[in-house]
Amino acid sequence: MKFDTPATTNPIDQLNVIGHPKDRIDGKLKTTGTATYAYEQNAAVSNPAYGYVVGAAISKGRISSIDSEQARQASGVIAIVTHANAGKLDKGEFYVSRALGGPQVDHYHQAVAIVVAETFEQARAASALLRIYYVREPGQFDLKAQKDAAQTPPPAAFGPPAQTDVGDFDGAFQRAAVQLDETYSTPDQAHAMMEPHATIAQWQGDQLTLWTSIQQLNWGVRDLAKTLGIAKEQVHLISPYIGGGFGGKGTILCDAVLASLAAREARRPVKVALPRPLMFNNLTHRPATLQRIRIGTDSNGSITAIGHESWSGNLRGGRTEPATAATRSLYAGANRLTRLKLAVLDLAEGNAMRAPGEAPGMMALEIAMDEMAAKLNMDPVRFRVMNDTQVDPEQPTRPFSKRQLIECLTLGAERFGWSKRLSAPAQVLNDGWFIGMGVASAIRGAPTSKSAARVRLDRRGRVTVETDMTDIGTGTYTIIAQTAAEMLGLDIDQVEVLLGDSRFPESAGSGGQWGAASSTAGVYAACVKLREAVAQKLGLDPVTTEFVDGQVRDAGASFMLASAAAHGDIEAEDLMEYGDLAKRFSQQTFGAHFVEVGVNAATGEIRIRRQLAVCAAGRILNPKTARSQIIGGMTMGAGAALMEDMVVDHRLGFFVNHDLAGYEVPVHADIPHQEVIFLDEVDPCATPLKAKGVGELGISGAAAAIANAIYNATGVRVRDYPITLDKLIDQLPASV
Repeated sequence: MKFDTPATTNPIDQLNVIGHPKDRIDGKLKTTGTATYAYEQNAAVSNPAYGYVVGAAISKGRISSIDSEQARQASGVIAIVTHANAGKLDKGEFYVSRALGGPQVDHYHQAVAIVVAETFEQARAASALLRIYYVREPGQFDLKAQKDAAQTPPPAAFGPPAQTDVGDFDGAFQRAAVQLDETYSTPDQAHAMMEPHATIAQWQGDQLTLWTSIQQLNWGVRDLAKTLGIAKEQVHLISPYIGGGFGGKGTILCDAVLASLAAREARRPVKVALPRPLMFNNLTHRPATLQRIRIGTDSNGSITAIGHESWSGNLRGGRTEPATAATRSLYAGANRLTRLKLAVLDLAEGNAMRAPGEAPGMMALEIAMDEMAAKLNMDPVRFRVMNDTQVDPEQPTRPFSKRQLIECLTLGAERFGWSKRLSAPAQVLNDGWFIGMGVASAIRGAPTSKSAARVRLDRRGRVTVETDMTDIGTGTYTIIAQTAAEMLGLDIDQVEVLLGDSRFPESAGSGGQWGAASSTAGVYAACVKLREAVAQKLGLDPVTTEFVDGQVRDAGASFMLASAAAHGDIEAEDLMEYGDLAKRFSQQTFGAHFVEVGVNAATGEIRIRRQLAVCAAGRILNPKTARSQIIGGMTMGAGAALMEDMVVDHRLGFFVNHDLAGYEVPVHADIPHQEVIFLDEVDPCATPLKAKGVGELGISGAAAAIANAIYNATGVRVRDYPITLDKLIDQLPASV
């Protein structure tokens, strides 16, 4: 099926199941510990061995020699794989980092060996007996020091172009009545998902099966086959449950590659789980940024010039952090400029993390908007509203398919009690705490990607859905079941959903906020085919037949749905592809974040008191799971604003705080109250379900709203994240 014209009325619009706050199908399995994650697939393989990955002890250089004799003689050791016996290895198409280092070492903790033994403890103990000798080479580890050497990156498949120019930015900025020119910074951040990267690998002849924690099975098959130099048909990936990803498990990484190599060398299944320190320094992360934002307005506050430049670092050949993405679409302004620059750094690879681009970019942009409002002596909500645009500011002839940013801001202001906010900072002192409110807009793209599914009706009237889509904790099982139930007139408990197997039809996968909208559209397409097959089986007109309450009805005739499959299952498979609607319309999701904070007048301690997000993101398929996604994003935004910072040792070149003891993330006590409001919206240009994703909208802008609230509370403007008390305490106003 091809979606190339805006959606009209269809069975989804009945809203008998879609749009209702259903409990997650996998929720009971998760809470009772019976959901089988990658490392827990004990019934899938017999007599597995255990692999322990060894990371490089230097940040840049080469391995001169490896003495593995003592390790090989250790108790229980079965095999050791290094670059010397791994065979020729390529790289996948998405990540630039090599899964196995040697003889060259590209960054600290790059995998340089895997030790395989009968038990995990034996493998770990033997790994300490490896004698790896290195020759260090000088490396570059400091983004600020390399800023001037940064270059314009080549065009990338993901993210905005490196340079955009509309109108005459320089001239308009110089002529602007009011000007802002400020620099902001965001640090390196870790995905810090609960489930570590883990894989069980098994070879049967030349066929490789992996039970692994990965978001995009189609990318994983492609990249693992390319890395190992085998055909894609030889690779089978299974990933039914994933304990968090946030972009950090987009495709295969060193756990999958090394488990495959180890299983081949050991001639038996091998289990690998990366310890937390290796996840921080070996795997991908959100890279640090330096951002310069310039905004010019006329005397009334209308933006006449807006410019956003961002610098980030990566391994040679890596991608830049696309921090200018939001600036291209969020506000009006005839004269515009964006620039992305990339410096070569010898740190672990920087790559996608929840809302890549928008999340760190809006940490700067939305502070700048607040600073500009202050210069204009204008309310920050009003300043944002008056600079709204209903057309793509880079292409004024291209409208937004749906854009309710003003509605999000105005409703949020009303519900949050924004009118009680005092515009002058540091005016509210309550029981030793400065109290302040902040706001930020939210925007995140609403992309879609082709996605396929298979649906099968059996004689009991039950429907099974199969697709290789993954559920990374987002509620995918549930919304796919709701889609099939709505299309076929069933209750949700009459639908079984099977996910996370690369032998199922290829879906869009989880990531980029495209998963929900794309995967349900693929299920929709397959269900349309199944409806046609059922109608024809029963001698009914496929165009006019209705599927309601487990029955199939047309022109006075009524049959139980199950009767169509009385003599055998009926199966249908299809995929949803897309035309040019995304080119004709700018497709985005929008929102507004409101935050109240308290800052201790004596210590500078910061406490979030309440958060509100108002979101416009197409039809909400399941308000319960969607709310969970938004508050999860808001919580990650709080972490980015107040604590998350992978500290770089600029001398030795590694992330020092590489575990969850040193790398702080929010806990329940940090997030006392969150509220989410979804605007009533359908977007017929998005998918037949008129829905969009929400998984990354919740983090976009959230950190800046906190930063702006801190300024309103204290009068101290911090432009370098995270905002920790040491950056406030010397500047706090007198509390007497």
